[in-house]
Amino acid sequence: MAAVDLASRIPNNVNLTEDKVLTRALEHWQPKYLEWWMDMGPSDFTGLDIYLRTAVGVGRGGWANFGYVKMPDYRWGIFLAEPEPAKTIKFGDVTGQPVWQTLPGELRNRTRRLVVTQADTEPASVEQQRLLGHTAPSLYDLRNLFQVNVEEGRHLWAMVYLLHKHFGSDGRDEAEDLLRRRSGDPDNPRVLQAFNKPVRDWLTFFCFTTFTDRDGKYQLSALAESGFDPLARTTQFMLTEEAHHLSVGENGVGRIIQRTGELMKEGTDPRRVGAIPLDVIQRFINEWSSASYDLFGGEDSSNAAEAFASGLKGRYREGDGIYKDPRALNQVYETQALEAGAGKLVKTEIPLRRAMNALLLDAYHADITRIVARWNRTLADLGVDQKLTLPSLRFNRQIGIHAGQPFDYEGSLVTPDVLVQRRPDWLPSEADYAYVQSCMTKVHERGKFANWIAPPHQGINNQPLDFAYVEIQ
Repeated sequence: MAAVDLASRIPNNVNLTEDKVLTRALEHWQPKYLEWWMDMGPSDFTGLDIYLRTAVGVGRGGWANFGYVKMPDYRWGIFLAEPEPAKTIKFGDVTGQPVWQTLPGELRNRTRRLVVTQADTEPASVEQQRLLGHTAPSLYDLRNLFQVNVEEGRHLWAMVYLLHKHFGSDGRDEAEDLLRRRSGDPDNPRVLQAFNKPVRDWLTFFCFTTFTDRDGKYQLSALAESGFDPLARTTQFMLTEEAHHLSVGENGVGRIIQRTGELMKEGTDPRRVGAIPLDVIQRFINEWSSASYDLFGGEDSSNAAEAFASGLKGRYREGDGIYKDPRALNQVYETQALEAGAGKLVKTEIPLRRAMNALLLDAYHADITRIVARWNRTLADLGVDQKLTLPSLRFNRQIGIHAGQPFDYEGSLVTPDVLVQRRPDWLPSEADYAYVQSCMTKVHERGKFANWIAPPHQGINNQPLDFAYVEIQ
């Protein structure tokens, strides 16, 4: 096999060419990555020139370089945010100590699990979305899909760099396994359940990038506080790109809501013209928001406590000094949980360190509450008095203190029979999936958009909406 010229193919600021062992490892891994991309990525579109941004540095002028690229030729880079001089750890039992450039041996296994769990989400989402290009509602949206895909691929490279650089043979094995697992495969699935769910239509894609990708924002933000400086700096730069993914989702759902609202204002039934009614949109919101709640893990977690205490994973915006005690000692987190045998919710106190997942989920929930309020303002501006809502944090949970318990949409305890009876009111039915799929008509004409989604307010990188975002032959 010919050697891979990593210096030209993989832009980086980690001096790859000076680390011969790492270079050889990545030269061995890269062809397997490209094979995975061609097999499980959006391979039906590999010959198209796509207007993409490519990261070639960490500065403002470096990472946002736009131009036409064929996806297999995309330069997946490895970038760490610039180091912070004399940086110290801001939380846990190691508060005030210098950050680590080399990971303490006793933390290797725990850190590797954190890296692998995050890394596994990156190829998983590409696999989930690989066929969406065939039903894209516009060239603008098609380009955004591909931008998300290639940047998830770049994030995988960033995590694989950490595994190869800092975890020896165990890390190399984990990097190989990241390419072996498959989203939705019953025998070899992805690590987190939300990344095994099918993404067959664009409403689902936009809900996924709104809710499920937003979990990634909070997990990356917590890891960006890490005392392990290479991990912190890697995730800090990933967050720069992640912001675009979240805007694709938030604005995408918002544009669907806007189009539906416009039709309702005209007195037109959205179903009569192939658009998506608000009640269906609501059920898709419920499905993906509640599935994303589970991604934060259990509200009461010894693993989260140990990751915090050891300085590996902080709270959201830990470094901003917004928490009164960086060690989180002698404090509790108050919530409600079902009392065993009593059939009622009671106040529950969790030691704060054990409640780190719950704190992160609370920050996430406040964020998506803001998003839904924005969507409701769109409806109100159109004179539509219906409002969209979010399900209770107790609804439809499979992980944590509410897992498998019969809480309804509003978080009230009901009987299992009532839960089954009301499920079609709260979560998408097969008829809902089929109807949404029937709306997915391909629009690949410049400046045109499918009837179920409104055009965006502006184009990418100041380009007009009728720009050739994808060169369709």
